[in-house]
Amino acid sequence: MTLKDQKLAYQIYLYLGALFITSLVVSNLIFQKFFYWNPFGKVEIFGASLFEVSVGILPYPVTFLITDLISEIYGRKMANQIVTAGIFASLFSMAIILVSEVAPAIDSSPIDDATFTKVFALSPVAVLASMIAYLFAQYIDIGIYHFWKKLTKGKYLWLRNNCSTFLSQFIDTFTVVGLLCVFGILPWSMFLGLVISGFFFKIFIAVLDTPFLYLFVYILRKRFKLAVNEEIELKV
Repeated sequence: MTLKDQKLAYQIYLYLGALFITSLVVSNLIFQKFFYWNPFGKVEIFGASLFEVSVGILPYPVTFLITDLISEIYGRKMANQIVTAGIFASLFSMAIILVSEVAPAIDSSPIDDATFTKVFALSPVAVLASMIAYLFAQYIDIGIYHFWKKLTKGKYLWLRNNCSTFLSQFIDTFTVVGLLCVFGILPWSMFLGLVISGFFFKIFIAVLDTPFLYLFVYILRKRFKLAVNEEIELKV
């Protein structure tokens, strides 16, 4: 690979990392708003509403799409580096929120202390719960992805994409909702409904993003002349 191609590959990796970290941090900041995503009416299972989810779930599937794309093109090591960077960014955002919470608002501030606290006070707890779930889910996702990639010798992209995402998304949803209930952020009455609806929503998005993964992998392989199962080794 030429020096020019190396620079381009590294730039693409940086932009993918930026999208990944932004999606992760934003999902932790907006989680307190919930919406109903079924246009056909209310559905309940075991007494729990099936399609009630937090808006924080909207950017989260993007993180799994990006780690799968990085895993496919750049390899397991580079995917794990992005995950680690995401952890650091989330913890840093939590520290900023805590400092901002301590700083008193002036009388002319458009947002007073009470409003700021109502919106952001629970974010550090959400970040902590998310990080614990995130550690399990993302590393499992990357591990399963490369297990299937090795087993199939780089073939059947749809298989490793969905198999890794399905299991990791269930672990993530179950863990983060459970911890939010344990910490008292959410009532236990919402646990079953949020786990089921969150998991189904993430699976729905995972199935939808499979064609996009194929498209991005095709574009990058063609641009960098990569064979099936070949990865870019960044010299950084």
